[in-house]
Amino acid sequence: MTVDAVLRGAVALPGGRELVLGFGWEGRPGTRRAVLRDGARLAVFELDAVFGGRPEPSVTFPLPWPGWSGGVHSVSPDGAFAAFSGQRAVRAVNRDGSTRWEYRHACWGPEVGHPHSGDEQQVCEGSEHGSCRISDDGLLVWAHVPVSGPGEDDYAEAWVVLDAEDGRELARLPLESVAEGSHQQSNPDTGHVGLCVGMGQDGIGMYWARWDGERLRDVRVEEVGERILTDVHPERPAYLTVQHDGWDVQLHDLDGTLLAEGTPPPSTDPDSPACWDWQCGFVDPHTVLVSTLDYDDDGAHWLLDAATLTLRNRLTYPPGHTPGYARPLGDGTWLTFEPRSGLVHRWSLAPTG
Repeated sequence: MTVDAVLRGAVALPGGRELVLGFGWEGRPGTRRAVLRDGARLAVFELDAVFGGRPEPSVTFPLPWPGWSGGVHSVSPDGAFAAFSGQRAVRAVNRDGSTRWEYRHACWGPEVGHPHSGDEQQVCEGSEHGSCRISDDGLLVWAHVPVSGPGEDDYAEAWVVLDAEDGRELARLPLESVAEGSHQQSNPDTGHVGLCVGMGQDGIGMYWARWDGERLRDVRVEEVGERILTDVHPERPAYLTVQHDGWDVQLHDLDGTLLAEGTPPPSTDPDSPACWDWQCGFVDPHTVLVSTLDYDDDGAHWLLDAATLTLRNRLTYPPGHTPGYARPLGDGTWLTFEPRSGLVHRWSLAPTG
């Protein structure tokens, strides 16, 4: 059964592709934000305002290291400061551009012990990077960083919890990962934060924890797996993952318990098995959107029941619009990006009844 997608608006945003296909989206209770690099600044757009006719950013922050293009950054719920994941430091920057604090760490460059010039703007070789996530109450910064060992040839990584006010390290979880990159998600009701670390051919690391004000609790470690953390909805104490090769999408309880699993519909190409794309997410608390664009010549967007991950509908778009990749926003809408026009489109389901 098919259902119609209804176009709700189209806007041009700097880095619109990153919003839909990368890590330029930061969802929190009551807010749907684009956090996008725009020249030498990080621009924060409240999506409801942008699609309501106010295209200017709500706040901007100067990039501490304009030449560094890596890292997944985060903005506090009230927009008062941003936490930047740099190559050799995590830096918190206030909305007036002043530095709140800096947490130094080892270099993400792939060669252990390589020399540095002393210039903080030096960008070392390599695309490896970490990530930051400001907690939903704005009090903590969770950061994935490399840490120096006792010898110059040692290499290790850690997930650290920092005080958002002064950058003090409150807790550290040592990791066995050797990351190419990472990203984080949080559940506002429980305070749990999830870290997903991509290690290329070595697999994917998944970590969950929460800070109880004194120490880390509910720590869960999956050092080498094959599941990508894709989405968390504020109204569901659960999270979504997709298998690295797209064989299935799964819904998990915050303790890791498997709640449901969904497989793609049969492929129309007998020589190419059906697979999901890496991106999927909650359209609303009851609906998950997944696509088969990468693996099927007749690829499409599909809606799944969020509780069971069973197929419900295939989406159809108005003439002249192709599905593209999708960024579900959790509020009943989702975004797509049109490369030819550079526009970000916002969609919803046609009203029923």
